[in-house]
This record gives sequence, structure tokens and C-alpha cells, in this order.
Amino acid sequence: MIDPLNAWWAQQLVLCDWAFDPDPLSVEPQAALERLQGLGVADRGELGWLLVESFGAGGSMADPARLLAALELVALAGAAGWLDEATSRAWAHHLAAEISAHHRDLDAWLAALRRARSAEGWVRGDDGFAEACEALAALEHEGDGITWEHLGEWLAIHDALPPLWPAEAAAQVWRLRAGFAPVMRVPAGEEDWSGLAEWLVDAWQIQGRDDLVRALLWLGAQGDRQGWDLDATRLLESDPASRYAWLYKLEEDEQRYGRVLLEFVEHGEPLEWAAWDWLRLVDLAWAGACLGWLSGREATDFALHGADLVLHRYSDWSALARAYQRGRSLFEGRNLLPALEADWRLLRQSPVSPWRPALQGLVGQDLLERSQRAVRAWRSDPRHWVLALAAVREPELAARQGPAGPVSEARRDDARQYLAETLDLHPDEGVEALTRYWLPAQAHHLNQLAADAAHGALPPMETSFGHADPEGLVQRDALRRGSRHAATIHMAEKYAFYLQMAMDSERFDAEGLASLADALRASLCRFYPDARRLMEAWANWEGLLPEEDQPSLALEIRWHQEDPGSLLHWLDWRAGEWQEPGPRPSLSVFTSMALVGPLNSAAWSLPHPESERECGSIREWVDGHYGLQGAEELGEFLEFLLESGDRQEYLINYAPYTLNAARLGSEIATLESGECSDEERTHLLRLQRVRDNEDGCNETDMAAWDLAQVVDLAIAARQLGWLEEGAFVSVLERAHGLAATHYSGWEAYARGLYAGFSFFMGETPERESFLAGFRQALVAWLTAAPPLAGPWASLEFPGARLRHWAPMHVDTLPGDSRSLH
Repeated sequence: MIDPLNAWWAQQLVLCDWAFDPDPLSVEPQAALERLQGLGVADRGELGWLLVESFGAGGSMADPARLLAALELVALAGAAGWLDEATSRAWAHHLAAEISAHHRDLDAWLAALRRARSAEGWVRGDDGFAEACEALAALEHEGDGITWEHLGEWLAIHDALPPLWPAEAAAQVWRLRAGFAPVMRVPAGEEDWSGLAEWLVDAWQIQGRDDLVRALLWLGAQGDRQGWDLDATRLLESDPASRYAWLYKLEEDEQRYGRVLLEFVEHGEPLEWAAWDWLRLVDLAWAGACLGWLSGREATDFALHGADLVLHRYSDWSALARAYQRGRSLFEGRNLLPALEADWRLLRQSPVSPWRPALQGLVGQDLLERSQRAVRAWRSDPRHWVLALAAVREPELAARQGPAGPVSEARRDDARQYLAETLDLHPDEGVEALTRYWLPAQAHHLNQLAADAAHGALPPMETSFGHADPEGLVQRDALRRGSRHAATIHMAEKYAFYLQMAMDSERFDAEGLASLADALRASLCRFYPDARRLMEAWANWEGLLPEEDQPSLALEIRWHQEDPGSLLHWLDWRAGEWQEPGPRPSLSVFTSMALVGPLNSAAWSLPHPESERECGSIREWVDGHYGLQGAEELGEFLEFLLESGDRQEYLINYAPYTLNAARLGSEIATLESGECSDEERTHLLRLQRVRDNEDGCNETDMAAWDLAQVVDLAIAARQLGWLEEGAFVSVLERAHGLAATHYSGWEAYARGLYAGFSFFMGETPERESFLAGFRQALVAWLTAAPPLAGPWASLEFPGARLRHWAPMHVDTLPGDSRSLH
């Protein structure tokens, strides 16, 4: 029984110089391939474009010459194995329907074909064409062929046209690639994309699977759009003069991009172009499948990820195409929007376009969820948490997602220089040295200040040493806006950047760094239930505590909040056993360490034994200030300070003079009348201070001076390894107890510390400036203005009644009975 479609198809191929054969797919495969190459069809992607073009755009009659050429291409592609028989017949079926719809009369069809071929200028020859027409007419009139009437009847019976594009549910995602070339068949193969490997090297510098995966993840998470988005946001907030100043500061090769962006801004064009990245993500996923660098499942999951992002942003194909056109315009540095209709007309209007189904609903939710799991799996290594946080400051890091790649020599050198010059961190210190940059006590301090600020319970701005800094007060009082957001991220994002620099230096133990990255992940997962909460907290604290001399990260954080592809949204967010990159001190230990006050910088984390490099400078300080040579001498001195200290010297050698002014005056006169040794000169200065009751030395308990020195030296001893952790904590506990015995609160403690600092200061021309600086520091510590001056304002004084409000989240130090653990 004759097959109507094949018979008709074979008839039409006669016009292409084919001998009549009832089976249009009977050409030898190699001959079919050679013929395709001769017709300029290098791969299956080009074939797809030509077939879509053959139908023209909707609403207009298709070109007969193109339809006939398409019938030949389908026959050759089927014979060559590019298309299976079912797909080949589907295309022939659609072509037959298109021809039948417009050309039911054979003579009219041949005339139209002759005109079209003549106009195109690619007629094989009038004589040959005329002969083919006569042969075709003879076939029909002699009854050996299929008449138009027969064909029309057959098509009417089979009015449900077969699908042209891959029909599997997962394969629908490849319709998104049609802007580059329609996907004709799955699975992909080398015949789908000619010259692909060379193109990947030239256009993308991609030379293998790992490079490809990194590019795919970068396109999803950041791509070109982030830089364009940030530029556009800043331009919208600028006046015309500032906009053009920005343009002319660009490098010469970037100014074309700048002009296009300015044109978009000034003409009110929507400043959105993410489709440029996400459609290229789909395209590169197909490239990976074609070369076999990705399995079919992997490639489809990456393409589904692109679809997932697209569906978050665009309602239909038109919006997607216009966004892509804007992105391409910026990339190429020329406004291509006027060509939008011409460039996308076929995909938007062709009756056989892969874009005929609606964009929304193109792929099922089950497939999208599968791709979400797959994409998170690519980023499951805790290293990606470090990258995600560090890339907010340094966007180039986002290109290093996926398999870990080599670090360039220049990058290694930059990282080593940064660690040495900015952090004073050196490889010989080991991974353990990074512990000093994890500051849980600082997060506790900020959380407590925020809670107190929200309840109007911050310390007064006036102290016995002066008024708090007005700008610092404004910053402190604004912390009330942070009361609902754990401050962990404020220090954790900086820690992540330092950790990334350590990784890039390639001078530290890789396993140790990986362990720290995992601890960072675990800590953030504990304090933030999801990416949204983490970024809300980050944006909040970045606004409250901007870093001095550094541009604000507010715009960058907002971008990551709003972009659905940001890596921060796609981390492997899982709560597990809680661990941190460094030890978390108890609240009582943190309070005890705070007794050092402005005598040293605030201690936001537990001290730990330092490297020999650091120990050298610490030993010099201990020896130079106290003349202590080792652990035994230092331990004895700590015992002296705790038991008696400088406060006892005052009580024994100077307090009695307060009861006998005449004796005090005589002693001063005697010392002033003659030459004094250094020791006598020091004694004279102290007698004069007693006489003048300078800084309240005669009426102030100066035990705080001894306690501050105890804590300062204990921290140094712990860093030198002269005190084990247990002994260190024991010293702090004793200091904590003495502070509670001697003082009622931080203000009284500060007066005692200042009095001791003033009384026991040696002779120096900088005395007044030292005292002024110390008073200013005490004001800052007491008032938390600025907030990170020191932690007194957030801590209960040892033994004092509770006065602080409980923070609303779990990021507080252990031992805080008021926290909501």
C-alpha cells in the first residue's frame, strides 16, 4: 500500500534533481552528509535554523523555494542519521501541510516555485527545471503519484500534526536555546555543533570540563549582569554631569558599553538584562553535552537551572527576547534594540518555532526541583561559603565556583602580600593563627548594644571624663535598627575574606583551611535559617557599621538579595553539629578580659599560643615594660599584682602623707632643693600628685590599675605559651572577683583605672597628651560611642545587678542567663 506522504515527498524531490524514489530517505548516509556540507549545512544546529526559516513568520505565505529546499534538507538529514525517521517524517508532514494550505493547484505551485527560484537567483538551470516540472506533472497526471487532492484528503485525516521538536518533558528546556540554534534532537552529539571546541577556546577560554562547569555556575550566579546592574543603579542616582564624568573615566574599550548604558538610562529603557547570562547558560550546557564533557543528565540540569532563573524573572518570550537584546547591546557596545523585531521575528512568529508553547509552564516543577538539588550539589563544598561571602567584596571570585582550579601566580602574590602587610599574618604561624580573626565576643557586644538601644537602655552620654563623641553617639543609637538581626555576619564576612586570601596564598595547610570553611558554614547556618535572613542581617549591619576608608557594600549586598541566581541563594544550607572557626569565650571570661580597658585594644576572642614570629615581639614588650624574662617570673608578678600590686605601694608609701600635710611639704621641698636620682625624681613626682590630689588619687581606689595590668599580662602570657588555658582562666576569675569586691560598676572602675594610670605614669613630656587620649578612650568604652571602641557598655560589671535587655536571637556568649538559647 502506497504511503501518501512519502509518495508526495518523493515527487517534490524530483524538482531538486533527484530521481523519483518512493523512499525519500534512501540516500546513502555518507552521500547525504557530503550533500549537506555542499549545501552549507555544517551541523544540526544550522539545519534547525534553515527549517524554521523555510516556514517564514506567521501571517505571510512561505517562500515556495525555501519550502522545497527544506524538503530536500529533511530527506538528507534523515538519510545521514541526523534525524530519526519519525522526526524526518514530522518535518515533511508539516512542510506538506504548509504547501497544501497555499498551493492546491499543481500548475500554480510550479509557477510560484519558478518565480521564487528565479528571484532568488539560485535556479539550477531553466532547461533542467522545466524538465523536472514536466516530469512531476507527468507523474501526477499518469496516476503514479499523489495529486493535490489526495494529499489534501490525507492531511485532513491526519490533522493532528506530529511534534517537530524533542517531546520528552526534560527536553522542553532546550527550547530556550533556540535563539542560538534550535535543538533538533536529544541526546546531543558532535554533529549538533561544528567547530565547537575551537569556539569555546576562542570565545570563552574554556578548554575542558572543569572550565565549562565554572563558566556555567558563574553565568547562573553573576555573569556580566552584576557589573551592569551596579553601574545602572549608580547612574540612576547620579545627576547628568556625574553620569558623563563616569563615562569619560571608563577605559577606551569600555566607552561604547558606557554610551549604550547611558542611552538606556536616559530613555527610560528597563534596566534589566539577566537573560543575556541565563540563555548563554543554556547554550553552554548544550555545548557540554555535544562534546561529552557533561552527561545528558548534567547538561539538562544546568539548562533547567537557567530555565528556573528565567521563569523567576520573565513572564513571556517577548520579555525574555528584549532583555537578551539589551544584554547583547551592552556586551557588543551598540544599541541593538532597533533590530529586535528583525532578529527575533522568526522565533516569535513562525508557526513551527520552538517558542510556540508559553514560556511559563514550559518545564514542570519536579524537573526544576531536580535541577535545584543538582546545582546545590555542585556548590556543596564549604569552600563555596567562603567564595560566596568574599565575592561580595571581590566579584571576580564568583568565577571560581565548581571544581577548584589553579590559582594564578599574580593572585598568589597579591594574597601573600595582603596577608603580610594588611593582616600581619604569615604562613609560619599556621592555620591556627586565623583563629584571631573570628570574633564571637564582638558579635555578642553588638547584639547586646542593639537590644539595649531598641529599649532605650544605653548608657548616658555624659561621663566623669567628658561627653561622648556626637558622631559616635549617632552611630551607637542607630543600632536599635539591628536588634532583630544577629551581628555574626558583620565579622564573619571579613573572616571569610581573610580565609579566602589564605587559600589563595597556597602557603597554609589545605585541610586545615577546609575545616575552617566548614566551621564557618556551620556557624552561619546556626545563626541564620536561610540566605534571605543572612543577607537582611548583612545589609542591616553594613549600613549601621560601614567600614572606614572603604566603599560601602550596600549596593552589592542588595544586588545579591534581589538576583535569584546569586550564589548566596544556592549554597548548601544545612544545619548540623555546631562548630565555629574559633573558640567562643564564656560571658564571664569575656567580661574579665574587658577589665584591661583602654590599656590595650579590646579583646574580642580568646587568646591562644602564637607563632614564634609573634612571640618575639610580645617577649620584647614584656621585658621592656616589666623586665620579665620567663613564665616563672611572669607568674610571680601576676601573683604580686593580684595580692598587692601598685595599689599597696600607694597605701604604704604615699597614703600616710595625706594625714600630715606639713611632712608632705617638707619632703617635697627637700627633694626639690637638691639633685635627684631617677628613683628620687619619680618619688618627687608622686608626692606632688598626692599634694595636689591629682586626678583624685587620694580618694580613688586604684586597684583597677593592677587588674588591668593583670589581664593584659595574662593575655600576653597565654599568647607566649607561658600560661595554659586553665591557668589563664583561673587568673581571669581572680581578677573578676577582685573587681567585684572593689567597684560597683564600670564608671567607678574607669575612675580607678584612670587614677592609677595617671599616678604611676613616669616622667614624660607627652604626659598631658597621654592622659587626654586615655580619657577620650575611657569615654568611648563607657558610652560605646563609637560602638566598637570597647565592650564595657554591653557587659554587666562583675557582681553588679543585671541591667541589660536580652537579645532576640541566639548569637550571644555562653553563660548569659538572659539569652534565648
